[in-house]
Amino acid sequence: MVGPSVPHIAVNRSYCTNQVFGKGPRAHDFRKMSLLAFGVNHRSAPLALRERVNIPDDALPSALRALNACQDVREAAILSTCNRTDLYCGLSEGSGESAIDWFRHYHKLSAKEWNPYQYVRHSDHAVRHIMRVASGLDSMILGEPQILGQIKHAYRTAIRTGTVGHILGRLFQQSFAVAKQVRTDTAIGSSPVSVAFAAVRLAQQIFGELDNFTALMMGAGETIELAARHLKSNGLKRLIIANRTVEGAHRLARELGGFGIGLKEIAPHLSEADIIFCSTASREHILHRHDFQTAFSGRKRRPIFVADLAVPRDVEPSVAELEDIYLYTVDDLEGVIKDNLEHREKAAFQAEEIIDAKVSHFMGWLGALDTVPTIRRYRDNARSTRVSVLEKARRLIRNGASVDEALNYLANTLTNKLTHSPTVRIREAGAHSRPEIIEAARILLDIKDEGSD
Repeated sequence: MVGPSVPHIAVNRSYCTNQVFGKGPRAHDFRKMSLLAFGVNHRSAPLALRERVNIPDDALPSALRALNACQDVREAAILSTCNRTDLYCGLSEGSGESAIDWFRHYHKLSAKEWNPYQYVRHSDHAVRHIMRVASGLDSMILGEPQILGQIKHAYRTAIRTGTVGHILGRLFQQSFAVAKQVRTDTAIGSSPVSVAFAAVRLAQQIFGELDNFTALMMGAGETIELAARHLKSNGLKRLIIANRTVEGAHRLARELGGFGIGLKEIAPHLSEADIIFCSTASREHILHRHDFQTAFSGRKRRPIFVADLAVPRDVEPSVAELEDIYLYTVDDLEGVIKDNLEHREKAAFQAEEIIDAKVSHFMGWLGALDTVPTIRRYRDNARSTRVSVLEKARRLIRNGASVDEALNYLANTLTNKLTHSPTVRIREAGAHSRPEIIEAARILLDIKDEGSD
């Protein structure tokens, strides 16, 4: 099966505006700003759909610009990993349906294919979602730290593309801080685990000691490096690193005591490999059924363990039908890793409490943005009044009045002008039986009852 190609970006004007791509977030009116998070992950959608909606790094900038051009979308960021594709949007108004419609059209998905698997979060639920993702609470392996690096990468990409502004910028920074606090203040990271670690543990369950086995690692990224280090620390005899760029393979091989080859050189080495880990960025399968059938001719029924950690998958799924092949994908590993998570689940309760507090804090900050124009206008009015009254006081002095006379004029006039409008509104509230306005005025003007401190 050939993996999905990179979708062509077609801007449908029924759900996108005429904004010119590449101009960055539009000017904000914070009073109308709301947040949206939507997408799919390993819990909500099968691997086949996650493969289909995965957006590779080289396509992210153009996808971000297209998303940011959708109606009501003012800011945008996209996180796309092997286990999730999340889209985060700052909206000027509406529910963000234009963004969701755009995403479906981008991947040529019908509503029937997409709607049953997506999740949609608004407002504080969107804030909680991204904070939980950054903290590893929404990962296949609870508390795994790799997701924080991935979400930082998504943030940097959106920054470079110009689709993140004040709101999402603050949200991402707060999420990074929350993730750090969760790892510092709870035991959620006290026993490091990852998909790579889980796959190595599974290989040990199948083969036992690894000191007589050879591993072939396809790719040279973080996941492969982590898996290779786990294998070496567990006594692996021989390590082969295969990568698209031979230089990358040689670099990692030198660090880990193995040897490096290019991906095109895999065939003659396949029969030597007892353990294979795959995590490349290829959009098509690299290993096929016939590759393993050929490799088995010289192995005398010795089994091969294959951990395909790539999304889209590097190994043709039908390989699993062959005898003496143990093929596991990222979805298959979910059951394996649950045995290592009991202590993390306890720590997760503490983490959720931290996140609840931080969500409340962020929503308070976001709500306070609504008051910014009002506060600015109030201060501008007070400043204008002060300038006018001060100039008149100075004029009195120039015309021969004493400093005391000018100061008395300044104090009395400024007091009268600043208290005039609130006094009129309070009297009107009393005349129209509006006690709630009077109570609000007491709070805003900090008016205490007589005799109180």
